[in-house]
Amino acid sequence: MWRYATRMGSKSSYHHGDLRRTLLDQAALLLREEGEKGLSMRALAARVGVSRTAPYHHFKDKEDLLCAIATEGFRRFIGVLSLESADLSETNVRQFVHSYLGFAISNAEYYDLMFGSQLWKSGSVNEALRQEAQASFRFYLEQVRDWQRQGKVNNQLDPLRYAQVSWSALHGMCRLLIDGIYLDPGSMGPMCDEAGSMFWRELQAGRQAGKAPASGPGAQRSSH
Repeated sequence: MWRYATRMGSKSSYHHGDLRRTLLDQAALLLREEGEKGLSMRALAARVGVSRTAPYHHFKDKEDLLCAIATEGFRRFIGVLSLESADLSETNVRQFVHSYLGFAISNAEYYDLMFGSQLWKSGSVNEALRQEAQASFRFYLEQVRDWQRQGKVNNQLDPLRYAQVSWSALHGMCRLLIDGIYLDPGSMGPMCDEAGSMFWRELQAGRQAGKAPASGPGAQRSSH
């Protein structure tokens, strides 16, 4: 079963200094329970027990609130993407895949905003969200490059293309389950294991043990 199944939103009391955090957490819970249509600044204020105008001191409108929720999701998501080179093994790559899906499924209200086309195509994405989203992919890409520099993976691997394709595969698996195409979570376990093994084989294919290249074929490419 997935190793990362922690819900990020939880109802709690707040003090004056952490009202913004409480609003974010409760807005995420509203999204989980009622969907985006059930989330409004008025409904959020009522849920938290503050005046109707209080949320506007922290978020200019609903779109700004949605961006803030997605931004928070990306900040926590980076922790899921971390796989230290010292821990690089087929078993741990498989665990990484499980953790990625566990995060997405257990926190679908965040994940849907983080990668949902509706928010990104609306023109409402703010700079904070854009930067966090880009930072998460750069983190993942630089991690692969570090593996290669340390001689842990195939020295002919293109880190950029590997990062793009593996991330796309993981995202596709998440959407299959979140969107209800695979209704039985048990069907995803073997898929996670197989995906992890496939990623591992690609990382190790043609590897020259102990030889870390000065630069890989993707070293001169942009990370965008």
